[in-house]
Amino acid sequence: MVSPTWQKSSYCAAHNECFEVRSASGLIELRESDDGNTIVRTTSAAFAALLQATKAGEFDHHAS
Repeated sequence: MVSPTWQKSSYCAAHNECFEVRSASGLIELRESDDGNTIVRTTSAAFAALLQATKAGEFDHHAS
């Protein structure tokens, strides 16, 4: 993923409170669109591991 602009989640639709991601300076940056000043930076490997774990349901017990 190489994108200097923020990309919103496909689940966002037209809402303002969205999860956004971009690639910048070799890192992956994450933020909530309603709080654009708070940015979490991580490596692409760590982000890929997070996505894989999320898809596998490893965090589902936190949803309740």
